[in-house]
Amino acid sequence: MIGRVLVGIAAIAVVGVIGFGIYAWHPAIAPVARPAPNSFDPALVEKGRVLAAAGYCATCHTASRDAPPYAGNYAMKTDFGTIYSSNITPEPETGIGTWSEAAFSRAMRAGIGQKGEHLFPAFPYDHFSRITDEDISALYAYIMSSVPPVKAVKQTNELPFPLDLRILQAGWKLLFADLHPFVPDPDKPAEWNRGAYLAEGIAHCGACHTPRNRLGAEQKDAQYEGAPIDNWYAPPLTARNPSGVPWRAADFHDYLATGATTYHGAAAGPMAPVVHAGIRQLPDSDLWAIGIYLGDIVGAPPADEGQSPAVLAALQAEAPQADYRLQEGQRLYATACASCHYNSGEIVKGRPDLGINSSTRLSDPANLIHVILDGLRTDQGMTGIVMPAFGHALDDGQVAAIAAYLRATRTTERPWPDLEKAVARIRAEPPLAH
Repeated sequence: MIGRVLVGIAAIAVVGVIGFGIYAWHPAIAPVARPAPNSFDPALVEKGRVLAAAGYCATCHTASRDAPPYAGNYAMKTDFGTIYSSNITPEPETGIGTWSEAAFSRAMRAGIGQKGEHLFPAFPYDHFSRITDEDISALYAYIMSSVPPVKAVKQTNELPFPLDLRILQAGWKLLFADLHPFVPDPDKPAEWNRGAYLAEGIAHCGACHTPRNRLGAEQKDAQYEGAPIDNWYAPPLTARNPSGVPWRAADFHDYLATGATTYHGAAAGPMAPVVHAGIRQLPDSDLWAIGIYLGDIVGAPPADEGQSPAVLAALQAEAPQADYRLQEGQRLYATACASCHYNSGEIVKGRPDLGINSSTRLSDPANLIHVILDGLRTDQGMTGIVMPAFGHALDDGQVAAIAAYLRATRTTERPWPDLEKAVARIRAEPPLAH
């Protein structure tokens, strides 16, 4: 009897392995000669250029600021190890110069390479699956006609066995990947659906702003609820965002178009290239569509933001205080920060008030600490406005004192624990490649 049971279990296991193998296997797609660059419609190429910018493809497929664009080897650090991005220039040996449009489309939508290999989900094909045929064709046309070919061999991923086995990605897809195309919501207006298509597809906002489970998959029931990314924190894009003034459609639009808003702060860290090298190249109507979509998710009612209780409290808090020398954090803020982050009767756009800024109110202090240490370059935040780095002038305890002072006096949130240790850890991290 026991023998029959064991034989039955073994048979089921064999059938399961065979079935999984059939599911996981995909044929290679024959290589082709690179299409002549002038064979593509210029309008299609330009559309592809804008879409590639909106998807900030170059950011993840370029190793560093001084490396050839799209040549790959950008290090993506995950909880499972480091994955290096691929060379997607039209170079035939190390890039995708021999990929047909069918092979390109399959990779974008299903995470399957030209040879039939499974791609790791650091490449967000579960978002790109929503892109239309026309937009896929435009991206292909742009890359094949306008991106200079670069010979660059991909670095080997640093993943432990068995996580380095690509066939296991088939199981991950089976469990977690939603590879369906975008379906418009008939109950929403056209602008909302356009914004949803862009945010959920090419812009793949959820890839950074949605928390992930232990196997690295986005938690679909917590879409846009915020998540750590590249040692920063991508804030919630929902009503859970702790900013003192709720985000509205116009705020999202302004942030994506300019890199800053009056009441919420500036694009820094991993978000800076998303805005400045990417999504702001979309037509203004598309930026408004994304704003309308995200504003609807936040659900903030129309209101005079300037009369928000948080804004009025921030203006009052900015008034000079006679005892500022008594507390180290207050003293350092007054001498190092207040000359710029000071309001005289109104909030100044481009120099965000730190009482209503999201970074002061998040559960994770990483964003505020990063900006104090590293400042903002000209390619971050609002164009033409920079912030000096204070990492060379302030020690860990002093940075922690400023952060603790702002948290205690500008918000009603709980104090951040172990701030000085957090500053030391962030200071020791290597800077972002972009």
